Amino acid sequence: MEKELTQDELNERIAVLRRYRTLLEAQREKFREYLLVLEKQEAKIENDDGEALAMHAQLENQIVANIASLQKVILPIQRMYEKAGIEGAEHIQAELQEMQERVLAQNQKNRTLLQAHMSRIRAQLTESVGMNPYRGRRSVYAERTASGSLVAFEA
Repeated sequence: MEKELTQDELNERIAVLRRYRTLLEAQREKFREYLLVLEKQEAKIENDDGEALAMHAQLENQIVANIASLQKVILPIQRMYEKAGIEGAEHIQAELQEMQERVLAQNQKNRTLLQAHMSRIRAQLTESVGMNPYRGRRSVYAERTASGSLVAFEA
């Protein structure tokens, strides 16, 4: 037999559900923003735009910090939501989970691209070091051929 809810309990559950849904929607928007930044970052990696990559990394850190702070607020409300046995936010939760998976996949893709790009740069640096004609010399003026060491002056 199910217990009849009072109006106060019902209002409290409605308030918890509304707050929970609002927070989940805010988090979903942050994940969308993060995914957009990651997609733009992918293009910057491919275009070899270092300055834009640095700006994207800073923006990415800010968004991740916002998501983490939202998550800290969501967790207690989620516990209240689950404890009360309220239903109604499953669709948003599923969409949020799918968004998280897309963000993780894009992040992994960017990481792979960046590692490949860094490997190419390392190879170019190694190649350019080998082509340096002054490599291994103690002085840029040193010659590899024998030269005189005495100078004779006559007066």
